[in-house]
Amino acid sequence: MDTEGREALGRSRGGLTSKVHLLADDRCRPLVWLTSPGQRGDSPMFIPLVQTLNLARRGPGRPRTRPDRARGHKAYSSRTNRVYLRKRRIKATIAQPDDQRAHRRKRGRAGGRPPASDREQYRQRNTVERSIGKLKQHRAVATRCDCEDVGVPLRAVA
Repeated sequence: MDTEGREALGRSRGGLTSKVHLLADDRCRPLVWLTSPGQRGDSPMFIPLVQTLNLARRGPGRPRTRPDRARGHKAYSSRTNRVYLRKRRIKATIAQPDDQRAHRRKRGRAGGRPPASDREQYRQRNTVERSIGKLKQHRAVATRCDCEDVGVPLRAVA
């Protein structure tokens, strides 16, 4: 069985599982999605997800590959992801997990200051949750079928 291929099936105590990692715009339209085996962590999938973004412009010009802002779940909070976003000048609104916050506080002044957090922007993160809810209505996602056979677009162009 191909666990690293298109199906992205992974073993866990509950059986075979997979995860869907999704980039969506503010209107709940999926822009990019990647799947990974269920036992794999979320944070390592963030950078490949952002690198896959390719939005066509309405007029002439090359496609956009850099979003204005990244809003993410605290599972995507890591130093590597934050450095990547900072280098690409993408504003980030990703909550910091309690263990990272405690580690930073334990280090005292050497721990640095906490990353900026905007509550209003973080509340807008629900667009991704609603977009995933819409995707789950499709049979291809619910049953892990080959998406090209069923007609579910893997990438919607805004």
